[in-house]
Amino acid sequence: MKNRELLKGYSGADVGAEKTDQQQRIPGPVPVKSYNSPIQIRLPGDFSSLKMMSNLDCCISGRKSRRIFAKKPVTLTELAYLLWATQGIRNTVQTEVEITFRNVPSAGSRHPLETYLFLNQVEGVQPGLYHYRPDLHLLEKLDCDVPYTVELKRALCDQTFAATAPVLFVWSAIPYRCEWRYGMKAAKYILLDVGHACENLYLAAENIGLGVCAVGAYDQDLLDELLGFMPGPSAEPEYECAVYTAAVGRVN
Repeated sequence: MKNRELLKGYSGADVGAEKTDQQQRIPGPVPVKSYNSPIQIRLPGDFSSLKMMSNLDCCISGRKSRRIFAKKPVTLTELAYLLWATQGIRNTVQTEVEITFRNVPSAGSRHPLETYLFLNQVEGVQPGLYHYRPDLHLLEKLDCDVPYTVELKRALCDQTFAATAPVLFVWSAIPYRCEWRYGMKAAKYILLDVGHACENLYLAAENIGLGVCAVGAYDQDLLDELLGFMPGPSAEPEYECAVYTAAVGRVN
């Protein structure tokens, strides 16, 4: 019963029960995380070379989870398109805090998600762990060429297809970005937000002939450790944890 309360919206008891940090005029968190990695990969912003279905009805009706991928790499332009579709920034506005407007909806435009990628087969890109910077539309390389497949398979509850996929998306949440405005209701909105992002991934991949399988079963501690996050739970504003993953590859 306690867990079910997460599903619910506001009630009369919520009015005035909590004063959020925004209401207290505490400065808000920045909307984008940066590692300032020395290895950065600029991503293509022109997708005109991609062969697209460009028919939303077909993308919706053809969408399904695919766990078998061809032994062919994903191109950098294809990956850039998927990243743009799932977290791409359209515009940035400075009010009391910096607000980003993106290609996916987010409660209050708080956008609490960060995108990490375990890349295994992407043309011209060294395998490894990367972080997406949507403000600059680039990848930051995070690891030092340490093999991660065995550890990743364990973290994904032995789901080999996901650990060995050409691309594995991992969305993390920085809860405070949303808590700053919504307080205790933030958890619900974060989970809604990551659902929006993953559905955009499915449809964008379908549009260019790639397959996706979302994976919600993973070992929290192992995956967070692979991503370099501090152990949880934590009330620190910088706290971050993985919330969803999705394997991507070329369809046979």
